[in-house]
Amino acid sequence: MVDIATRVWNHKWKIDPIVRSLIDTDFYKLLMCQSVFRNKPETNVTFKMINRSKHIPLAKLIDEGELREQLDHVRTLSLSRGESTWLRGNTFYGKRQMFRPDFMEWFENLQFPEYHLERKGDQYELTFEGKWPEVMLWEVPALSIMMELRSRAVLGNMRKFELQVLYARAMTKLWGKIEKLQKLDELRVVDFGTRRRHSFLWQDWAVQAMIEGLGEKFMGTSNCQIAKNRDLEAIGTNAHELPMVYAALADSDEELLKAPYDVLSDWHDEHDGNLRIILPDTYGTEQFLKNAPDWLAKWTGIRIDSGDPAKGAEAAIAWWQQQGEDLSEKLIIFSDGLDADKIIELYNAFAGRVRVSFGWGTMLTNDFRGLTQTDALAPFSIVCKAVSANGRPTVKLSDNPRKATGPAEQIERYKRVFGIGEQTEQDVIV
Repeated sequence: MVDIATRVWNHKWKIDPIVRSLIDTDFYKLLMCQSVFRNKPETNVTFKMINRSKHIPLAKLIDEGELREQLDHVRTLSLSRGESTWLRGNTFYGKRQMFRPDFMEWFENLQFPEYHLERKGDQYELTFEGKWPEVMLWEVPALSIMMELRSRAVLGNMRKFELQVLYARAMTKLWGKIEKLQKLDELRVVDFGTRRRHSFLWQDWAVQAMIEGLGEKFMGTSNCQIAKNRDLEAIGTNAHELPMVYAALADSDEELLKAPYDVLSDWHDEHDGNLRIILPDTYGTEQFLKNAPDWLAKWTGIRIDSGDPAKGAEAAIAWWQQQGEDLSEKLIIFSDGLDADKIIELYNAFAGRVRVSFGWGTMLTNDFRGLTQTDALAPFSIVCKAVSANGRPTVKLSDNPRKATGPAEQIERYKRVFGIGEQTEQDVIV
């Protein structure tokens, strides 16, 4: 196990590039990329980094030259033979050859496209433009780079003893959370913390702690490189990006209303009925379920990623009951802003009624709150979203209006088309 504090102090990061591999990314990105590669390969998409936490002046904290160095390093990466063999030959979700030969050949020859970086006041404007399958893969490494450079900016001012104490406190804090979760007999929890992690080394340590502390209750990680290195299940399905781009490509209100279901139809065809998890909140969970075709009720489960998680889960349960589905076979995955106490609360409310699982993200891999005098390492909310497709703006409404993205006039149009009424704002933690 790496002595992280000593590594930070001795090497000043030179042997630790932030992104070490093309598979140092979330599994869902590769699954979605294959679907896009098959269904929408010529779609031109723009992604943009958005810092929701404006009080964090990233351009003041992070040196532009160092940021460019890390981004440029990603563009030099390619799949190793071992990584390619793992993706081609491993069994994922009980299926061998999850990734098709034509997609793997493309991925093995991929060089990440160029980026555009510009300083705007105290923030950076970072965008990626190009063919959808290529630019979509920038999201996770770009977020990881920005988050870890902020961490490094703070850690670089700390002395050796301070670093040792900091990481000892962080380890103790995380282990205390794991001890709480040990009491949940049927717990199923997954690491979802790649995008906003403190660092790669810390995420890897957190995963090892989960393995030792939770045993079989820890189901795996979304990070492909860590899954490969630690012989874990790689976990993930799909994200808001797919319906956002499909919706932007719609030519009429009727096509727009149908777009979220077209996504899942293509997904079903891509995976032969496997990986059947619905993400319903892009344009409102209530409206999604109200208009959903009957065949979607047969899918395995639903992921709750915004709004009041208990309310979202109750809506899913009511919908399955209306469709005559057996709740004991249905799965609800909670994945929004989770920490140990929230996991326990939701587990106690829903375990036994349906199958439940938890995608634990930032508060697993980046909870350094309260560990420095000025709280300079507290996590913050930053995203990298598709903002246009073939020149048309994308929109996300979410079950929390504070997470809505897109031009104001398009947000209003989408609300009208999808029948979104009043929504309750909730704090965006991360």
